[in-house]
Amino acid sequence: MSTACRFTSPLGPTITDYLALKRALGRRFANEAAVFAHLDHFLAARAPDPCVLTAESFAAWSLTLAHLMPTVRRNRMRVVRNLCLYQRRRDPGCFVPDSNGFPAPHTPQRPHIFTEQQIVRLLRIAAKLRTRLNSPLCAAVFRLAIVLFYTLGLRRGELVRLVLSDYDPTERTLLVRASKFHKSRLVALSEDAAREMETYLQARRRLPHDADAPLLVNRCAGLQAYSGPSLGRSLHGLMRRADIRTAAGRVPRVHDLRHTYAVHALLRWYRAGADVQSKLPALAAAMGHVSIASTAYYLGFLEPVAQAASERFARHCQGVISAPAGGGGAR
Repeated sequence: MSTACRFTSPLGPTITDYLALKRALGRRFANEAAVFAHLDHFLAARAPDPCVLTAESFAAWSLTLAHLMPTVRRNRMRVVRNLCLYQRRRDPGCFVPDSNGFPAPHTPQRPHIFTEQQIVRLLRIAAKLRTRLNSPLCAAVFRLAIVLFYTLGLRRGELVRLVLSDYDPTERTLLVRASKFHKSRLVALSEDAAREMETYLQARRRLPHDADAPLLVNRCAGLQAYSGPSLGRSLHGLMRRADIRTAAGRVPRVHDLRHTYAVHALLRWYRAGADVQSKLPALAAAMGHVSIASTAYYLGFLEPVAQAASERFARHCQGVISAPAGGGGAR
């Protein structure tokens, strides 16, 4: 079924043209298309209302999102607002939602930064997993997954989309294809990570291994890649078995391994006395961020980095800020 047939409300033609434009510019717009499909279905059910979109119908549609988190509701409402801004180019009098009335975003969940000891516990538990019929490489898969999350800072979706040809054994690099923000990047494996990869590939060669075959595989419905949710559930199970909890007593998110990669990289630089500012572009590129600002945004507030910065400041400036002999204070 074509996109034009899928949208049946009065807003349908505008949605179709808008999606076509964005996709012609290289955007996937899959999530946005799902939001538009939901809005279109809602508006079509309100027929015979001839209006494309009004303040009243937008408010009514927004109420259908009440069960979602505030940030999710806000993002979906912003998707529709951007569509309305596009429509205004053709119809200056069309309705555009006021973003001041959108829900305030919820406070981001503070990431759990794994300790090295916790990573070691995870690896040991993963190595003891028993082979199952639907997962013949179970132990090897999850050990490698933990290593790549921790040493490369990959996103979950990036890891499950890797294929065998993405790894270059000569250069010891992984090609992460068209990930978030539609950027591809090469990431270098450390010596230890490359050794883990080679160990995994020796076991992986017992299964079909053409160049485009998934790197991490199971046998559910035939040989195929793990899905992101399936990999996440299994890793959560490993974290429970390792008794790893956040400060609030919850099991950490898989994405927290990505935070850990970044924070540990910053800590290594601070402790080595490196110029961290000059290294941020390299970290941003390795993580697939659009800009350095994205990297600094979620790393700058983390206590381990702040503590390391304070220690470094004290080490270099202690003599300057010390009180003069005789107990005299500064004037």
